Amino acid sequence: MEDLLQKAKTLPDSPGVYLFYSKDNELVYVGRATSLKSRVSSYFRGKKTPRPIEEMIHEVVKISHETTESVLESVIREAHYIKQFQPKYNVLGKDSKSWNYIIITKDVFPKIQTIREHELISWKKEGIDLDKKYFKIFGPYPGLNMKAAQKILRRLFRYSTCEPNQKRPCLYYEMGQCLGVCAGTISASDYKKQVINPLVMFLSGKKKTVIKDFEKQMKAKAKAEQFEDASRLRDQIHSLQHIHDITIIDKSWFEYEQFKVDKSVRRIEGYDISNLGTTGMVGSMVVFQNGEPKKSDYRKFNIKTVAGQSDVDCLAEVINRRLNHEEWPRPEVILLDGGRPQINRIKKVFKERKVEIPFLGIAKGAERKRNDIILGSVDPVFIRWASEHRGLLIRVRDEAHRFAITFQRSKRKIV
Repeated sequence: MEDLLQKAKTLPDSPGVYLFYSKDNELVYVGRATSLKSRVSSYFRGKKTPRPIEEMIHEVVKISHETTESVLESVIREAHYIKQFQPKYNVLGKDSKSWNYIIITKDVFPKIQTIREHELISWKKEGIDLDKKYFKIFGPYPGLNMKAAQKILRRLFRYSTCEPNQKRPCLYYEMGQCLGVCAGTISASDYKKQVINPLVMFLSGKKKTVIKDFEKQMKAKAKAEQFEDASRLRDQIHSLQHIHDITIIDKSWFEYEQFKVDKSVRRIEGYDISNLGTTGMVGSMVVFQNGEPKKSDYRKFNIKTVAGQSDVDCLAEVINRRLNHEEWPRPEVILLDGGRPQINRIKKVFKERKVEIPFLGIAKGAERKRNDIILGSVDPVFIRWASEHRGLLIRVRDEAHRFAITFQRSKRKIV
């Protein structure tokens, strides 16, 4: 067990699937995780939990893994292994009859639906040929929040849930998330080519192929001056490359994950950088205690070490200086006004200083109209907490931004 624990500790702190093999090189269990390192390590620390594999963990002699770019893709890979190899400790799982499947119908405009394992079993007993009944069946997806997953898939592929040629276009058409099945603006053949086929490839684990095909189509549409279609494909490519899916796993599926952050977070610190070009660079720290601003703990930072314009380096300076103040109360969560570049830089700071505090960023976009949560800590309980407290986190981000702007203006005597 100690060797396997050491192996688990070398796994990446990222989403993916893990595979447990017996001494006969038989795949006995496959699982997916938001953090491979955290999840797999939990099996070999000696603390027993009611997971089916726990009772037979002594059979495991080898661990393998695959990383993915998103949680959704790890769910797809897990389903592939379960369907192909039927690992015994997955199949013996007590909740297998409630596994979810995604099905694609054989309608003229195919529909995307979900069913559960017990329905499939019932139909098989009745002698129903599922290959004739449905165009495609994907799964099983243990613990998948189907409503959240379908929402993500709709955004990625713009599939329709409306009926053809309705009197009025559906709401999703008005929002640009339906290609016009309801309005009669797309043919059945084009719908299958532009929507269903890419969706099938994605659910088959071929995201890179989908992106390449979309890129090829986008260039062709642009060359033909069909700019609206080219723009849609550009947006779909970006969405595929930046899948935000922290809500797709059912909350009940977190019960066995490690708890690194208490649900009742008391102190959140929010940080932002403000500048006017390469001068006047300042940083802000705001504090929310029990969900409300604690202005007596707010702090201002004049940037001292950064030459030129680099919000990322400025933020690193601010966080380093804050960490030097061990006398200040320790935060349970740190929030950054920024996206992936800020997250990666502070992750490096924390690693260098051997600091373990759950943190995340909120990317605002060029016009400050977006609120994309970017996680720096991938512990499942923290992910759930962040999802449940999205509104509070946005408040903290906005307050950090306001405080930084106010400080900069006061320095420049701007009113």
